[in-house]
Amino acid sequence: MPVSSRFLDTDRLKILPNTAGCYSADEAIRAARLAREVGLSDWVKIEVIGDRATLYPDIQATVEATRVLVRDGFTVLPYTSDDIVFAKRLIDAGAAAVMPLGAPIGTGIGLSNETSLRMMRELITEVPLIVDAGLGTASDAAKAMELGFDAVLLNTAIAGAQDPVLMASAMRDGVTAGRKAFLAGRMPLRLYASASSPMEGISA
Repeated sequence: MPVSSRFLDTDRLKILPNTAGCYSADEAIRAARLAREVGLSDWVKIEVIGDRATLYPDIQATVEATRVLVRDGFTVLPYTSDDIVFAKRLIDAGAAAVMPLGAPIGTGIGLSNETSLRMMRELITEVPLIVDAGLGTASDAAKAMELGFDAVLLNTAIAGAQDPVLMASAMRDGVTAGRKAFLAGRMPLRLYASASSPMEGISA
């Protein structure tokens, strides 16, 4: 029995192997297959790093690994850039979701590329979109959800907080608030002031 099965309810939760640390499609494919062999999930987060300084993904290798693993029966969730063209190629390769970065991994900057993410949300409707990497606090998660993303993926923002349990709770609240705001639909933006109380019918 895998160690995780002794601590987590695997009937209710899926263990999500991650190919973090892989620098080629072959490495990522091998890591995913090994994870499945030892009894973890056939769901896998594919992460193929292309640059050691920024940890930006190697998109071509990510597409290649996604295509192979989908053929192998995996449910593939690829970490990618905010490039809409490659996002569509990942979908064509069979990705079950697309997970663009909000900022470089582990930086906590938040959404450094909001315009690109907005376009991606408008142009991709076939699969869920999940902001992966770069979020630092609950307002970042709320903003991602306000843009219409389906979820956020978090690690460092919680693990690196002074109080991880409290930050996890804050992130949950931020996700909930952001989703509600997206569904509610924000008021239109205006350049000039607009009175919230009507003036019609009021005599001087």
